[in-house]
Amino acid sequence: MPYKTAVALTLALALLIGWGTLSPPGPPGPPMPYMDKILHASGFAALVLPLTWVRARSALWLAPLALAFGGAIELIQPSFGRSAEWADLLA
Repeated sequence: MPYKTAVALTLALALLIGWGTLSPPGPPGPPMPYMDKILHASGFAALVLPLTWVRARSALWLAPLALAFGGAIELIQPSFGRSAEWADLLA
């Protein structure tokens, strides 16, 4: 995968994660233990995957940036009718 494609895919995933985590919550579904945490962990793992696949050294700056992105999302989620949780940030 070319580097520019990896950058575009990473940015698209960041937008998708931002939209998914900041859109109003839908109707509650059946209780599934830890599903929210699994979605957070897999979403942010997918976020760093394209660039680190192409250039492993990208992880040195992308992983902290992804952590900061997740923290910023958790801080502003209450403004969008969602709850902020430390456990989501840890996931």
